[in-house]
Amino acid sequence: MNKSCYGLLFASSLIVNGTATAEEKKTEEEKSPWTSSLELGFVRTTGNTETQTTIGKFDLGYAAGRWKHKIHAEGYGQESENDLGESVVSAERYEVMGKSDYKFTDRDYGFGLIRLQKDRFSGFEYENVLSLGYGRKALLRDNMELDLEIGPGIKFYKVDNGESTDEALLVLAANYWWAITDTSKFIQELRSDIGEEFTSSRSVTGIQANINKTLALRFTYTIRHKSEVPDPATTEKTDTETSMSLVYNF
Repeated sequence: MNKSCYGLLFASSLIVNGTATAEEKKTEEEKSPWTSSLELGFVRTTGNTETQTTIGKFDLGYAAGRWKHKIHAEGYGQESENDLGESVVSAERYEVMGKSDYKFTDRDYGFGLIRLQKDRFSGFEYENVLSLGYGRKALLRDNMELDLEIGPGIKFYKVDNGESTDEALLVLAANYWWAITDTSKFIQELRSDIGEEFTSSRSVTGIQANINKTLALRFTYTIRHKSEVPDPATTEKTDTETSMSLVYNF
């Protein structure tokens, strides 16, 4: 075999090895256990507050083996002028949630959850929930998933100008997503905290359209409802939000 053949084989080996290394690195990147996203947008609210405001959300997830962990934080606020021309806060809400899942099978899992919430215009100074439970993937397809969850919990809350108290809960949740196309996704989230004194429920319906690999537009319609409120004369049982936001995945 002449020198040119040896040279050709050597060059080919370098190309193959380089390609294999690049593919391995790409695979490692694709299998990263970390996911994160930041969402900023515009919200129009009706109910207890009728105003326009901005919203911010942050999600961080980690999945490895049978464990999956998630942290979610969101908040929004708005200042507007009253009849006297003074600047007042007309909307302010914060929520932080931490959740851990442990898979028993591909479809069944157990979870633990903590959720801290403060909404100045709900009639409650704060509402904090601790919960454990069981979840099952009722639908598990390449382009579609439906998770159903149930479990006991406890809520710690304080009514405005009242005393701190707590109550036992039955926590129900359903989370559904459907990849309509390669670049668009439909989401539906339902949550209900059924307590001894009152029930809190939330529904989020949304459509997400990807702009590229890291940016997406998201449209959501959110309904929050309480079966009872501390002061029906000043606080409504149902709030709605219609929002359009930009999502950055990194």
